[in-house]
Amino acid sequence: MRVVCVGLATVDVVQRVDRLPGADEKTQSSSLECAAGGPATNAAVTASALGARVTLVSAVGRHPLAQLIRADLAACRVTLLDAAPGSDVPPPVSTVAVLAGTGERSVISRNADGIDAAVPPGLAEAVRRADAVLVDGHHPALAVATVRAAARWGRPVVLDAGSWRPVFAELLPYANLVACSAAFRPPGCADPPRIVAPGADRAGAADRAGAADRAGAAVSGANRGGTAVSGADRDEAVAAALRAAGARQVAITHGPAPVRWWSADAAGTVDVPRVAAVDTAGAGDAFHGALAVALARSPAGPDPTAALRYAVTVAGIRVAHAGPRRWLADPRLPAVR
Repeated sequence: MRVVCVGLATVDVVQRVDRLPGADEKTQSSSLECAAGGPATNAAVTASALGARVTLVSAVGRHPLAQLIRADLAACRVTLLDAAPGSDVPPPVSTVAVLAGTGERSVISRNADGIDAAVPPGLAEAVRRADAVLVDGHHPALAVATVRAAARWGRPVVLDAGSWRPVFAELLPYANLVACSAAFRPPGCADPPRIVAPGADRAGAADRAGAADRAGAAVSGANRGGTAVSGADRDEAVAAALRAAGARQVAITHGPAPVRWWSADAAGTVDVPRVAAVDTAGAGDAFHGALAVALARSPAGPDPTAALRYAVTVAGIRVAHAGPRRWLADPRLPAVR
């Protein structure tokens, strides 16, 4: 089983604190850990821990900080396909503060803007050999090349929709599954009142490549002749917009509350296991990596409920451990592979 993850790689500096400092304050952390991070990177580490052979495609470069990323990926058995091997630009760095009492995290980060990522020669072949791919949209050129190659070879695509990015309009027609949190908002899909265009239809598989130029308009939600949507229906509004833009399935997470999902002819919910959360940093990324593994195991289209149950189980294991990597030694992981 092979999985390709494409997107952001960062250096994550994670510190555990009893409280967050205010302006002009300092606070002492109780622990410090450094690891490779970023949505696609954490998903890749998760997929590897679940038994997949994983390739991460990202822009890492040769800056001294990049060596930390490379070493951590090697330790996690993730192969790196570098889209910026000659770059001396520092990789993005995220500073993560985790509250010891609740496991909640605050993140200060700089994304990959300004980092040139050229499509590496081995990308198409990596996708051809993969059973599933995941993209997070942080390196748009890489993401677009990946989903086009996936369409060419018939590989399922997971789109990690952390927050809206313009490239998503081009990626959505290729997405077998879009996973996002309840905070995600496509353009024109703000908190209610909001208007949903009637009769919106998702792009068919036969014309997915041609549908990309229509996706942006579909996602933005036409305001002519629509119906007002209440606050209780905002998940449905987001899911409808994403499916109108081409996504085959949509899953929306709500932290410890049930995950909601939609497909062409069905919808449902999946309960999240009750867990005493110690550290929620990277929980969503672990969820997405597990979804990629679920698609890799059932490329023809896994049962959404089964795939999401699998993913929330893995995410539940992740949040039960402090730090970015300790959870990989949890004895429950081999049982869910």
